[in-house]
Amino acid sequence: MLKLGFKFGFFMVASAPILLGLAFRTYFGGGDANSRFSIIFVVLSLVVSVIMAFSGVFRSLLHYMLPRKRPSEGVVVEEEEDAIVSKNNSTSSSSAAASSVKKHRIGHFVAESTVNSNSLISNNHGIVERDVPIMALGHSNPSDIDEDLHSRQLAVYGRETMRRLFASNVLISGIQGLGAEIAKNLILAGVKSVMLHDEGKVELWDLSSNFVFSEDDVGKNRALVAVQNLQELNNAVVVHTLTTKLAKEQLADFQAVVFTDISLEKAIEFNDYCHNHQPPIAFIKTEARGLFGSVFCDFGPEFTVFDVDGEDPHTGIIASISNDNPALVSCVDDERLEFQDGDLVVFSEVHGMKELNDGKPRKIKNARAYSFTLEEDTTGFGTYEKGGIVTQVKQPKVLNFKPLREALNDPGDILFSDFSKFDRPPLLHLAFQALDKFVSESGCFPIPGSEEDAQKLISIASNINEKLGDGRLEDINPKLLRHFAFGAKAVLNPMAAMFGGIVGQEVVKACSGKFHPLFQFFYFDSVESLPTEPLQPSDLKPLNSRYDAQISVFGSKLQKKLEDSKVFLVGSGALGCELLKNLALMGVSCSNHGKLTVTDDDVIEKSNLSRQFLFRDWNIGQAKSTVAASAAASINPRLNVEALQNRVGPETENVFDDTFWENLSVVINALDNVNARLYVDQRCLYFQKALLESGTLGAKCNTQMVIPHLTENYGASRDPPEKQAPMCTVHSFPHNIDHCLTWARSEFEGLLEKTPAEVNAYLSKPSEYVTTMRNAGDAQARDTLERVLECLDRERCETFQDCIGWARLKFEDYFSNRQLPY
Repeated sequence: MLKLGFKFGFFMVASAPILLGLAFRTYFGGGDANSRFSIIFVVLSLVVSVIMAFSGVFRSLLHYMLPRKRPSEGVVVEEEEDAIVSKNNSTSSSSAAASSVKKHRIGHFVAESTVNSNSLISNNHGIVERDVPIMALGHSNPSDIDEDLHSRQLAVYGRETMRRLFASNVLISGIQGLGAEIAKNLILAGVKSVMLHDEGKVELWDLSSNFVFSEDDVGKNRALVAVQNLQELNNAVVVHTLTTKLAKEQLADFQAVVFTDISLEKAIEFNDYCHNHQPPIAFIKTEARGLFGSVFCDFGPEFTVFDVDGEDPHTGIIASISNDNPALVSCVDDERLEFQDGDLVVFSEVHGMKELNDGKPRKIKNARAYSFTLEEDTTGFGTYEKGGIVTQVKQPKVLNFKPLREALNDPGDILFSDFSKFDRPPLLHLAFQALDKFVSESGCFPIPGSEEDAQKLISIASNINEKLGDGRLEDINPKLLRHFAFGAKAVLNPMAAMFGGIVGQEVVKACSGKFHPLFQFFYFDSVESLPTEPLQPSDLKPLNSRYDAQISVFGSKLQKKLEDSKVFLVGSGALGCELLKNLALMGVSCSNHGKLTVTDDDVIEKSNLSRQFLFRDWNIGQAKSTVAASAAASINPRLNVEALQNRVGPETENVFDDTFWENLSVVINALDNVNARLYVDQRCLYFQKALLESGTLGAKCNTQMVIPHLTENYGASRDPPEKQAPMCTVHSFPHNIDHCLTWARSEFEGLLEKTPAEVNAYLSKPSEYVTTMRNAGDAQARDTLERVLECLDRERCETFQDCIGWARLKFEDYFSNRQLPY
């Protein structure tokens, strides 16, 4: 069980920075600024906050290394030397012309980019691209899903959501650090195609935040360099490149478009086109500027969220139902009801008052801990006898997004990331507008450490604020704007990773309609991560190194401390891979005096490939820590890393002895079990070492900063017991008695109760049944029809001998074919 502090996944994403900010503020207010790990811990804490911002919400979605490419419907591919001719028989004759293709040969695969004859785009590099066919939300085609690879993603998102995702085409414009993170996450998630657009060239500055670039790539086009590395993550996703100017008409080929480096003027133009397009195109504008970041989402005038929170519907066991108008329904007092006024519910298995078992959704009011009122007259119904289950019916929600043109002047309620900074979102809303105007007037970003540029930006912000009339801010906080100006040119890896995760999840929401999207602005800052001592302009000067962007924000002294750090990373799975990537890009343990020790006693399995992005299919069977360390070293060859395969526990204290613990600067946990976490926590408590703790469970996550003599340690508090086993665990990884009993009951009901009941309902009234299912038109109705068809056709039993044979095959399927080797 993980230490979960919040109910919903995205709320936890927004809340992780709250813990971070409070820890930093307290730490620097009361700690010793000259302590050995103070500054290092601040920056590394931001890294973990970054990982958690995405890990919980999106980690279960990170699935890559699909075994085969999903071809576009109706497309026949013929290969002729260096070109491929594509013919589409499903389109009109006017679009049946041959299309040329640029093939990117990378390692063990061929990435193909086709071109529609109606919209050829050429550039100086001879690269041509294709139009991607539009597939509106909910009109996905069934695709084969590798359940061994995608078991955890299926448990969280479901088949219909994944099919919608698999049918989505996404554009990402701006492949700097933030754009690369977004692209990575979406390619791993398994969208249909990703278009990488960037007209710029790789700079040494980019290496501070971009894991797909190396020093050898400096001077090359960003998109062309990135496609070779990003395509490797998932062969089933077609990755295109576009290196010329983007026209708004080209946006019609995508379900979602993301811009990471675009002026407000151009963003408004593109957003107007997306907002008014039919169907609307999801538009996201995001920026990471130093320790500040922003996101704007517009998914169209009327966007439907099919599942707001992704949680299972709430249920209750009925104790009594009155024959009144309205009727009072009481439930057993073993567990509090979680219904709310206005919810719709359905009844089942009610004895006596059988009229309620018709499956009709009914509205409730006066919801209390163990009872609610049913808005229905039950005086003419039968008398309630016993039993019954009441289940919540989840309703879709329609959101009315405003275009960027309107939202700039009327942003509405901006999502808070830190409740100690209530005044911050409106100020950052103003700051990013001022930065855009500064860049448009000056042609460049403010120079790091330049007081002149900082004052100019403050002046622009003040002028914009004065024009707001009644909505102007009383205090524009010049000190904060000064920090904003100093770091505006830099894209930091922790910030890019955090916003890359958030934006990646917003794209998934836009394409699938699952989970409530960000509505509409989100701003975040981590100025608490800055060194406590004042930074001189000379500290921010570039050193012609890959860390120049980071130095422009934190200074060269902190960079030196990071490089000399001795870090212990426990675990190299899903969280560990992300942490290793971030640490390598930041330059942590990248000097002769620094050292990063990573240990994990596990080996790579196929199911790991769906979320542990440093591994490939050819690594299956190898040690996780060794492969992960090697991959991290390829990101930054200066990384001084040692990979071990030892479990951290009392039995390995001869390996991780007192000398080892005493020499550490900080410890980072990336574990998947509580016992190991408690042991590491106790060792850190004994040796007084800072610990960064984190964990994920489905769409939820947590992060905790443990600072000696300042915060409580991990083991100081325990989670309350879970009310029930998580369904994803029950169906995919049952590992204790409760899980097995719950799984068995669910399977028994599905095979011998629910499916036969559906079959009987169909046989008794075929036309009415088909009409009802057709009107429902959802994934559940489709699954029900598939079970009915299977029962009446493929597994039909007409004799008792047939039933015995059916049972024997089922037994073999459950307890032989599905049995995992020890």
